Amino acid sequence: MSIPTPAFAAPSAGVIPQPTTIQRRDVGAHDVLIDIAFCGICHTDIHQVHDDWGVGIFPMVPGHEIAGTVAQVGAEVRKFAVGDRVGVGCFVDSCGACEYCTAGEEQFCARLVLTYSSLDHDGNPTDGGYSQRIVVSDRFVVAIPDALELADAAPLLCAGITTYTPLERGEIAGKQVAIVGMGGLGHVGVQLAKAMGAEVTVISQTLSKRDDGLRLGASHYYASSDPRTFAELAGRFELILNTVGASLELDPYLTLLHADGALVNVGIPPEQTSYTPMLLALMRRSITGANTGGIRDTQAMLDFCAEHGVRPWIEQIGADGIADAYERIAASRARYRVVIDAATFAQA
Repeated sequence: MSIPTPAFAAPSAGVIPQPTTIQRRDVGAHDVLIDIAFCGICHTDIHQVHDDWGVGIFPMVPGHEIAGTVAQVGAEVRKFAVGDRVGVGCFVDSCGACEYCTAGEEQFCARLVLTYSSLDHDGNPTDGGYSQRIVVSDRFVVAIPDALELADAAPLLCAGITTYTPLERGEIAGKQVAIVGMGGLGHVGVQLAKAMGAEVTVISQTLSKRDDGLRLGASHYYASSDPRTFAELAGRFELILNTVGASLELDPYLTLLHADGALVNVGIPPEQTSYTPMLLALMRRSITGANTGGIRDTQAMLDFCAEHGVRPWIEQIGADGIADAYERIAASRARYRVVIDAATFAQA
C-alpha cells in the first residue's frame, strides 16, 4: 500500500520542478507520516536540480527543510503523536549502529540516506519536501518548539544547523567572530553567533546589507571589496565562518585570524580553492569545514533558536513561484530565505 501525494519534481537535469504525484510508502511500525506545511528552498536544491555535482537521481523531488504536523504514527512510535509540530532536515536514515550513529553524528554515517536524490536502504530513490506529505523514520524527526512558527522553522533545518554546529563547537562566547557573506546562511549565522555571546563582524562584498547585518546583531560590518578592510582587521578573529558559495581567495581571510584561529567553510564553491600554507604555519591557524549536524544537535539548535529569538528572514511563495525563486536565489537577489507553502503543491 502507498500514499499518493501531490508534489513538484524535476523530470530531468536542468528542468525546474513541475507538478506531479508521487507515492509515499505506507506507515511502518517506526514511521511518522507528516503533513508538510512549509518547505524551504535551499541553494543545494538548485545545484541538485541542475545536477551540478553529477549525482542527481531523476525525476527528483527536492527539499530538505521540512516543517509540518504529524498525521499518523506507527505502532512502535513513542516520541511523537498526531498533531505534534515536527521537522525533517537533510537526511532520513542511517545505519544506526556505527560509531557515528551511536555518538549522535549520523551525518557522517557511511550508509546515510539523504532526504532526496538518494537511495533508501530498500533501494528506492528518496523524494523530498516539495510535496504535501512525507513518511520518515521517527529517529530522524525533530520537534519544533511552540515558540517557532513552522514557516520560520523550515530553513533552520538546513541553514540553521549548518551554521549552528561550527559556532557551537567553537565555544565562541566572548570571542571575536567574523561571518563572511550576508545571504541565506550568513544572516542566520550572525544571529546565532550574537546569541552565543560573540562579538560579531560581517564581511560582505559590499555594504548594501549593512543595515540588515547590524539589526541582526553584528557589531561591525565591512566590505571585502574595500582594500582597507583586510589591513584594518588583521589578526582580529578567533573564528571566521565563511558562508559564501562562490570561490574566494583565502589568503586575505587567513591574515584576519588570531593565533590558533580557524577559518570554517560552510559555503561549498564548485571550484577548488588554494591558500598559502605559510599563513597557517606561522600563527598555527587552520582551515576546516562543516556541513550539517546530527539529530541531537538539530534538536538542540531548534530549542536554542526558540529560546533566543533567532529567526530566518523569510519570503513565503506558492509552488508556482519556484522558477522565479530559483533564479533570484542563484543570482543572490533573495532576502534571505524562500519558503514554499506546501498547500499550493496540489493547486499549481
